Amino acid sequence: MDTATAKRTIGVGLVSVGWMGRIHSQSLRRVCYHHPELGLRPRLVIAADNVAERARYAVSDLGYEQATADWREVVSHPEVELVSITAPNFLHKELALGAIGMGRHIWLEKPAGRNLAETTEIAEAARRAGVMTAVGFNYRWPPAVQRARELVAAGELGEVVHARSIFLNDYAADPNVALSWRFQREPSGFGVMGDLMSHAIDLLHFLVGPVSEVSAQARTVIAERPLPSATGDHFARVEGGALGRVENEDYAGALLRFVGGAVATCEVSRVTVGPRCQIAFDLYGSKGAVSWDFERMNELRVCLGRSGPEHGYRTVLAGPGMGDYASFQPGPAISMSYDDLKVVEAANLLRSIEQGKQEGAGIEEARAAAAVVDAVARAAESGHWEQVGAEARC
Repeated sequence: MDTATAKRTIGVGLVSVGWMGRIHSQSLRRVCYHHPELGLRPRLVIAADNVAERARYAVSDLGYEQATADWREVVSHPEVELVSITAPNFLHKELALGAIGMGRHIWLEKPAGRNLAETTEIAEAARRAGVMTAVGFNYRWPPAVQRARELVAAGELGEVVHARSIFLNDYAADPNVALSWRFQREPSGFGVMGDLMSHAIDLLHFLVGPVSEVSAQARTVIAERPLPSATGDHFARVEGGALGRVENEDYAGALLRFVGGAVATCEVSRVTVGPRCQIAFDLYGSKGAVSWDFERMNELRVCLGRSGPEHGYRTVLAGPGMGDYASFQPGPAISMSYDDLKVVEAANLLRSIEQGKQEGAGIEEARAAAAVVDAVARAAESGHWEQVGAEARC
């Protein structure tokens, strides 16, 4: 059968044509090339952005058939079945509920809501509507991470005893980075706990299991930042000018206890000097260990066994047989990229829609991560161990 003629077209709408909106769009355009087995072919129908230049760009360069300034025209469009939501955090709940209310599947960036309550509201609405969801936990999908999960599941590491997860980033290390919405409580909610820790916690959920209780601390390292001079993202810098107060945390660290008995540390920062975008984990088991760092995304450090003349870590390069690697590269040790991970994410969502069964990380996984972040925030405030709600056991 000719796979090109067998595919059903699925209409896609986009809300917010920023950097992530562009990545979602090009991922959907690439997905059938890398995953020809999928029975759905995305059609980019309509994009919304309140900046006219970006709306025009969605049509001229991204390939959408039309654009609008009103997101409601996207979710209500009769030819749209899937809505991609890449707007700022404070809009996620309204946009997601609007799309779900029209029976649309959603691809939503994290954090899904500014807090656990908002994320839960989205999750419950999606469950009632029976729509499929994807949330942007793209660090699950490097082939090396997929291989680490396989080793854990196969018992090759023995019992996972303890773990470490970090996400250290320097995007706000410069005090001249402008006071964008990410540094303000109302539009952003949490600081690094929502932005970065949600990723680190999701990786621990993916690899180890649910968390039962936490102890934590948090700190705002840079208390004031210059007010933005114009619309910009969280990488924009401003020299001089008036300052405004940073309202959420730059750093957070937590001790975690898992339902299965393992323990872990989790540390995140947006102001660390040195690491650029270092999301990483170490898993230590009774029979072995694995270690991975996004800054060396295509490598997995593996130690199996407890003795021998060559005992210790060896570096394994990603290749066919690991996760989705073969969908992108024909031979081992050819590097994949961040953008490729979003293609995997898009493929999982289309597969979910096609099969009517959730694949990959969706809103329930986002709720599980939000439940842990909620407990971390409470623990940082109280100075005591705090229980993680049942939402974390998705």
